[in-house]
This record gives sequence, structure tokens and C-alpha cells, in this order.
Amino acid sequence: MRVVFMGTPDFAVPSLQALLDNGVQVVGVVTQPDRPVGRKRILTPTPVKVEALKHGIPVLQPERLRRPESVQELKELQPDLIVTAAYGQILPKSVLELPKHGCINIHASLLPKYRGGAPIHHAVMNGDAVTGVTIMYMAEGLDTGDMISKVEVNIEDTDTQGTMFEKLSIAGAQLLTETLPELVAGQIQAVPQNDADAIYSPNITRVQELIDWNKSAVAIWNQIRGLNPRPGAYTLWNGEVLKLWSCRKPDTESTNHSNSSEPGTVVGMGEYGIEVATGSGTITITELQPAGKKAMDAAQWIRGGQLSVGTQLGSAAQ
Repeated sequence: MRVVFMGTPDFAVPSLQALLDNGVQVVGVVTQPDRPVGRKRILTPTPVKVEALKHGIPVLQPERLRRPESVQELKELQPDLIVTAAYGQILPKSVLELPKHGCINIHASLLPKYRGGAPIHHAVMNGDAVTGVTIMYMAEGLDTGDMISKVEVNIEDTDTQGTMFEKLSIAGAQLLTETLPELVAGQIQAVPQNDADAIYSPNITRVQELIDWNKSAVAIWNQIRGLNPRPGAYTLWNGEVLKLWSCRKPDTESTNHSNSSEPGTVVGMGEYGIEVATGSGTITITELQPAGKKAMDAAQWIRGGQLSVGTQLGSAAQ
């Protein structure tokens, strides 16, 4: 079987490695174009491209996959199957119809929940205890294809978007390894999605990064860990952005506490960090990043005399 793999970030690399480890003939890799990265704007290849070149696999990087010349390049690879994982572009009908075994996608959620580009962020931000990976046949809609296989992955209290990204990428690669033999043998019995149960997870916006201190301590805890390490939750302090990278899970006593202070008010400072009043309970910030500086322990920032009890941090209203 001639397979073309499409993927871009680190999430997709284990799945490409799984194909190669299982002796699959990967005849080409399609990934996003190299992009400038960092303050120096250094043109950087995608993680999938780096992995493909290690194995001498031809790499295609079309700016727009739906362009006729891009489709023709794919056609010349004569794929029997296309496997995608976080590629970053919607496959047009002209590509979906190329391989005789179809196109399958490794999606980081339990479909039809969290269709779209940010399923891991939304699962953590919503406080889900379980998420997972679904392998599905690709259709013209956004993550609407028939489901081939699934695996569940727990979200622990210590997990962030970053740790779940890694856990789900490994789970997806393992699921692909288990699914391919049945697919090749024609033994797949795909299950249609129930569109009525669909929940969408669009890419994170700047508005979703801003902390609304009127929300509960638990909701803010989930928001902060759901946006760590990318793109990061933030509040405002002295009119500048203050990134909040981690916090302690609110305990029951804190959650049930009725605040006498306005949400966003610093109500305590100590060795564990900065305690802030919320709409329901308090939350302790343990790692933050002031504008123009590197991330640091909140206790370190306290020692610098930057804050005092009673300081008001920004809110969604600002």
C-alpha cells in the first residue's frame, strides 16, 4: 500500500513514526510551508518535515492544497491511502477522491465532540475528565466523516494542554497501528457521526485568553491549564499584559468561600504564590510572566515588591 502522510506539528510526528515502524510504504509527506519563528524570524521547517527528511521521504509544502498544481503533485504519488494528523488545511474533494482506500484522519477528541481546530484546548478548559482520539474517514465537512476507531484518554488534575497534546499524540499513533491492519484487510465497519451531538472547538481567540475574574476559581484554573503552554491565559496589571501560566487547583474550602473582596483582588501572598479573589472562591497563582520578562515563580515576583494585598488585577471588562 502506497501511503501519503499529511501533518504539521509535533502531534503528528508519532503517527508518521508509527507508519514507518510498521513497514508502511510512505511515498510522500505533505506539510505546511516553512514559517518564520521567534524574535529573529528564522525560517523553520515543521516537525513533520524534519522527521520525513530523516527518512528520505519526499516532502510537499503547498501553500494551498486545493490548487490544481498541488492536486496534480499528489496524484503523481499514486497514493492508495492518505493519512492526516493535524495537517492544518481542509482537504478538497479532488484530494479526497484520489486514494482507493480513502483518506483517514487522526483527530484529538472523541467525535462528534470537539470537531474543529482546538479540541485539546477546549477539553481541558471545559474541565472534562476524559477525552481521546478518533480515527475517521475524511469527508468534505469539518471532522464530519464516519468513525473507524476510538480510544479514551483521561485528563488528570495535573494535566495541561501541553501534557494532553503529548499523551494524545502517542495514543493516536498507537490507535493508528491497531487500526491499519483491519483497514488494509477491508474489515472496517465505520460508524456515522450523530450530527445532533456535535460540539465544535474552533481555534482559540484572544478573547478566550483573557481571564474574567468574575468566573469561578475552578473555571479559571481550567482556563489557565487549558492554555498552557500555547497561547497562555492573561490578565491586566497596570495596563499591561500579565501572563498566568499555572495555579494551584482550588480546594473545596476555597471554592465554597464567599468572597468579601471584588473579583480580581489580590487577597493574599505567600510561599505558594498570589491568592486572588474570583466570582466563587479564591485561586492561587504559582507561575506568571510580566510584560517584557521571562516566566517566573509568583513567589519570586512577590519578593520583587511588585504587588500588595488589595491590588486589583484586570478583568474581562477592561
